[in-house]
Amino acid sequence: MTSVSSYPLIAPSLLAADPLCLGEEIKAVEAAGADLLHIDIMDGHYVPNLTFGPQHVKAMKSVTNLRLDIHLMVSSPAVVTPWFIDAGADWVSFHPETEAHPYRLLQYIQSRGVRAGVVLNPGSPWQIVEPLLPVLDFVLLMSVNPGFGGQQFIPRVVSKVAPLLALKPDLIIEIDGGVNSENAPDLIKKGVHVLVAGSSIFGQKERIALKSDRTETYRAAINAIRGQ
Repeated sequence: MTSVSSYPLIAPSLLAADPLCLGEEIKAVEAAGADLLHIDIMDGHYVPNLTFGPQHVKAMKSVTNLRLDIHLMVSSPAVVTPWFIDAGADWVSFHPETEAHPYRLLQYIQSRGVRAGVVLNPGSPWQIVEPLLPVLDFVLLMSVNPGFGGQQFIPRVVSKVAPLLALKPDLIIEIDGGVNSENAPDLIKKGVHVLVAGSSIFGQKERIALKSDRTETYRAAINAIRGQ
């Protein structure tokens, strides 16, 4: 388990990485000081996009020592969760409205030695988390509408952080969507533990095109988000 003193954790989102160079991208952000790899799994049904399957996750696991943070944007999370845990997931979260028995699925995830979380969309009330607290390690707050990267941050989502921490002070709060060096300081101040960043890390194409070192480019972006 990560100690509180280790926060904030920076989790680059591979949705924004170069799909033709994923291995290189993963190695670059690991060398640059990332703490987790955030991997969005989309089924084209719950959200209008398709991304990675378990075979991709297994391949990612083989080239990194970073923990894999799997966000399931799928209509049947109970079906696919074992696939991704077998592939190497270290954290798994799903949208509770997609699962008839979210408590049971969270129990299963924890029984596999994996951190278990639920995801709240921008329009989802924080109160739906309360019945799940005994089997919940973290909550992922979506600060954009799920499905596509590069969207603008929705500020009102941050208001969910305080009541969630009041319910369970040791609950890990993760936030994903439009996170950058400008809004990160306030998110950290409000108590967010894990910052998922896609475009603000991987969207440095101009610098890389100019033959700038990929690792150093990503290190600068990660440190800026971390406030260093």
